[in-house]
Amino acid sequence: MSVTPSADSPDEPQTVAAVLDELAVLAVRRLSVQGDLSLTAATTLSYLHRNGPQRLSVLAARQAVTQPSMTQLVQRLEREGLVCRAVDDLDGRAVRVSVTDAGRALLAERRRRRRERLTEMLGTLSPGELRELTRVAGEFLPLLLRLLQGTADE
Repeated sequence: MSVTPSADSPDEPQTVAAVLDELAVLAVRRLSVQGDLSLTAATTLSYLHRNGPQRLSVLAARQAVTQPSMTQLVQRLEREGLVCRAVDDLDGRAVRVSVTDAGRALLAERRRRRRERLTEMLGTLSPGELRELTRVAGEFLPLLLRLLQGTADE
């Protein structure tokens, strides 16, 4: 990693931001499977899995895409059997999208493959390196989750 945070640096927030950014980019690149779902499709499925059926307008806003783009994505996911659409009970003009059992199974398989790949990568570390990474991760994860919790609901 090219960015190393140092204690008591006046640029510490920017340095940590750069490290987190690099970590995110590397994770997406190294753990994505060629020919798999697009990032937008995967995050849309995950959002539906976590939050239940949603209107197309909500999904488009969450993914920062236009409503026609989200409509096309949902149509493709529906053709693949990963989501289904139904008329909104409260507003007959609106459509609510939900993840199907096949969509949930695909998400579980993607998670399994990512963890398998990470396990392989961790296997290249020495026992001491793995212990140190485990210790740091135990401290890092709660902080990161707290930081990201606010953005998860936006």
